[in-house]
Parts: sequence; structure tokens; C-alpha cells
Amino acid sequence: MARIAGIDLPRNKRGVIGLTYIYGIGPSTAKKLLDDVGIDHNTKVGEWSNDQVQSIAIKIQDDVKVEGELRSEVQLSIKRLMDIACFRGIRHRKGLPVRGQRTKTNARTRKGKRKTVANKKKATK
Repeated sequence: MARIAGIDLPRNKRGVIGLTYIYGIGPSTAKKLLDDVGIDHNTKVGEWSNDQVQSIAIKIQDDVKVEGELRSEVQLSIKRLMDIACFRGIRHRKGLPVRGQRTKTNARTRKGKRKTVANKKKATK
């Protein structure tokens, strides 16, 4: 099993797809990495030799910010926005959509489960 950046890559997937299991590597970055190392895009991860796995791991370590380092950088960026109290930071703080989506309907992923507010009962005569 190929283990790169602390992630076990799936053996039966193509190299381009397998590399995207690493946080911070998308399809275009995966293609660029495989081109730089000289591995065919359609080769399965299980067919890579140890030398190829090592060369990819070294290339990722040198060129790309992945996993823990990237996650912490993203969290620090969000914290900075919240500290300076800009619009985006306030939206993060309130747990609302940050990028201009509507909130009257939808937005359930950010807002969470519905909290029903009951109507006041009318007094009977």
C-alpha cells in the first residue's frame, strides 16, 4: 500500500485519482505532480514501484502544502478574519454562509437543524 503524507492511497484507483485523497491535492495538482515525476496518469497506485512512491512523496513534501500544515493555515486565516471583524469574519462567527448565498431558504448546512418558533396562541373569548 502506498502511504504518502500520512494517508493510505487506494491501490485500485488511477494515480491521478489516488493522489486526490490527500488533503490539498486536487486533480490538476495531481496531474502536474505525476508529470514532474514521470509516471503515467493511468497507472494504478498499486502498480507503482517503491522508488516511484518515494519520488512522489519527496516532490509533494518539497512543492505542495498538504494535510496538517494546510489545515492549520486555513484555520489561522479564518481566525484572522474573525479577529478583525470583517464581514466574512462575522459570518464565520455566526455560522452563516460566507460567500453571499441566500439564507431565507436553504443554507441548512451552515445554519444546522431547523429550530421551530411557535406562534403565540390567540386568547379565546
